[in-house]
Amino acid sequence: MSAAERIAELRTELERHNRLYYIDADPVISDAEYDRIFRELETFEAAHPELNDPNSPTKRVGGAPLEGFEQVPHLVPMLSIDDVFEEEEVENFYKRLQKNLGTTAVPVTIEPKIDGVAATIIYRHGVLDYGATRGDGTTGDDVTANLRTIRALPLSLPDSAPALLEVRGEVFMPNAAFAKLNEEREEQGLPAFANPRNATAGTLKQLDSRAVAKRPLAFIAHGLGSLEGAELKSEAAFRELLEASGIPRNEPLWKTDSLAGVLEAIRELDEKRHHLPYQTDGAVIKVASFPSRTALGATSRAPRWSAAFKYPPEQKPTLLKGITAQVGRSGILTPVAELDPVALSGTTVSRATLHNESFIHERDIRIGDTVLAHKAGEIIPEVLSVVQEKRPSDSKAFSMHEHLDGKCPACEAPIVKRENTVDRDGQPYTVVTWWCENMSCPEKAVAGLTHFAQRKSLDLDGLGESVAIKLVESGLATSPLDLFELDQESLANLLLDPAKLQTGETSKPRRFGEKKAQLLLASLKSAASSQPLSRWIFAMGIPQIGESASKELSRLHESIPDVAQSEILNTVRRIADLEAERKETSPQNKDNPPTNETEKEDRKKAHDLLKTQIADLQSEIAPYQISPDIGAVASHCLKTYFDSEHGEQFLERFAKLALHPKSNNFAPKPAEAAAAGDLPLTGSSFVITGTLSQGRGEFKSLIEEKGGKVTGSISKNTDYLLIGEGGGSKRDKAITLGVTVISESDFLEMLS
Repeated sequence: MSAAERIAELRTELERHNRLYYIDADPVISDAEYDRIFRELETFEAAHPELNDPNSPTKRVGGAPLEGFEQVPHLVPMLSIDDVFEEEEVENFYKRLQKNLGTTAVPVTIEPKIDGVAATIIYRHGVLDYGATRGDGTTGDDVTANLRTIRALPLSLPDSAPALLEVRGEVFMPNAAFAKLNEEREEQGLPAFANPRNATAGTLKQLDSRAVAKRPLAFIAHGLGSLEGAELKSEAAFRELLEASGIPRNEPLWKTDSLAGVLEAIRELDEKRHHLPYQTDGAVIKVASFPSRTALGATSRAPRWSAAFKYPPEQKPTLLKGITAQVGRSGILTPVAELDPVALSGTTVSRATLHNESFIHERDIRIGDTVLAHKAGEIIPEVLSVVQEKRPSDSKAFSMHEHLDGKCPACEAPIVKRENTVDRDGQPYTVVTWWCENMSCPEKAVAGLTHFAQRKSLDLDGLGESVAIKLVESGLATSPLDLFELDQESLANLLLDPAKLQTGETSKPRRFGEKKAQLLLASLKSAASSQPLSRWIFAMGIPQIGESASKELSRLHESIPDVAQSEILNTVRRIADLEAERKETSPQNKDNPPTNETEKEDRKKAHDLLKTQIADLQSEIAPYQISPDIGAVASHCLKTYFDSEHGEQFLERFAKLALHPKSNNFAPKPAEAAAAGDLPLTGSSFVITGTLSQGRGEFKSLIEEKGGKVTGSISKNTDYLLIGEGGGSKRDKAITLGVTVISESDFLEMLS
């Protein structure tokens, strides 16, 4: 097979897996196997630059920063949609449709109005050509490089695709991803985004698509622009084309041909929208027939065949009774509003984040105020603003230092103020945060133990937050590595909080117990011997080092000491420092322009020298094909951690405990990764049932590490049922469907 054929094959394979993972939610290979294919493609592309394709799956990680966005004219104007706010206005809209079309029954569709950023995507001959923002409706910014980073967006379409297909839709940030992003920003002392739309708009404005690739953007199509090579007559036909093309569609969808049906759909959507994975602010009503749309036409700003019913914002007033502070595992103090309970988006809220002291001062929030509360991204309870007319006369401006008397609420150690100047809407903005730097702080210890034990970390049986609190209070464990020196007797006798009885009373304090102690100690032993390096790195809770970064560090290093002493990371940091110096030195620096021609020439020489140094260092690490997850911020955070007293103590204790987790995906150079060959379980699907020698989590991790996948239920697509004691019911279904049933010994033989 030629290089061109293999590259084409790998690109097709990766795009198929992207669709299975991001659209169908039915992946058939493990992350490790996906990464192996991805690295192989990168290796081939690096060796054959003449076969470069801007729509290669490898371009989803972003490219070099742009100087600025180019303006592109829209093939068809991107119009707005007229908003309506009352059901009476919906009735008037529908009656106009009936009158103008001369019929009583006008078929329409109703779908969620996603609160994101409008974008248009143009495919020519089945290949993504470019994408742009709405702009002024006739011209928008070319944001193709940023849109290519969205994994759910296909870069190529099936052979049956029209010669020209322009899809309009919404770029957005899913609620859960938005919540996680804000949590990470607050851990770094950065300002939280106000809402998912704000986060999405800020991300799309980034000139560096590598930064965009790190943000969890998504895209959903909801409209048609220009079209050549096909004829569509209805919304249903358009949605069928989207389905066939692998382009995500807006869901759920209601169809009706009556006003009563429209109003019923709007009300149903209002109930369901709070459970959708993205933020919505309305219901879009559209005429289903395309010929009818043409007949109805448009005004200068909006089509006459569509309207958006806007739901009233879910904001409610409540009393701010007090402000407390939570201590995160990194030590940052997050102020929390203690509220009179209020119903918001289907739940009762009594606490809401205030993010940081700058947020409180900017909105002039005071204890005793009546405030408006809402859920940012339908998830995070947040204080929006103060109802000034209800402010009491004795209100007082809030100061974290005064409020806490300068001490951490958990350990009474002195708190430290940090100021971080960031860019906000093109202007410098100073974020004030407060930190507890006491490494023995009990709340930090509890957060650290809980993170260390969670499923995505070392998956320790029975160690949740309540147990972590008691371990810290009793002095049995104040840091994660203390867990490996626990004995069964002390652990079994650990007293937990009383349980609430059905009568409403509480029991006496409960013992952790021998059985639970055995399970936790067994899972600690298993973690020490079998959990891979990537999980250990993630479990350490180092700021900016999430799951993806941990896997990449594991690919580049064989052990935790290797990460601590990494020359690769030193080079990444050096490049970042030189890049910052280059930008400051540049004679084109608008914030610091040269004062005369001599200075301009000197700075140009220094700037060019820095560019050469950066290029030399980049060529040194180019063979490693380092993921954007390990950039300047992540590498500096790793250095800060390992250079700290806590980091040094961790490494010393780690060595004394003889813990040696190894990488299960170590292959620093693409050539090595490509040579590794297929994993033994690649492409195989498993269901696990019954009692085995280890927990199901252990077997699931092992299967995924070896290239397989694990699902929760048996179907015709299942390859193997791994069965232990007590798994008889699933055996019958497996036999009926023709699924191979294997024992634990059969499974271990497969691996060998």
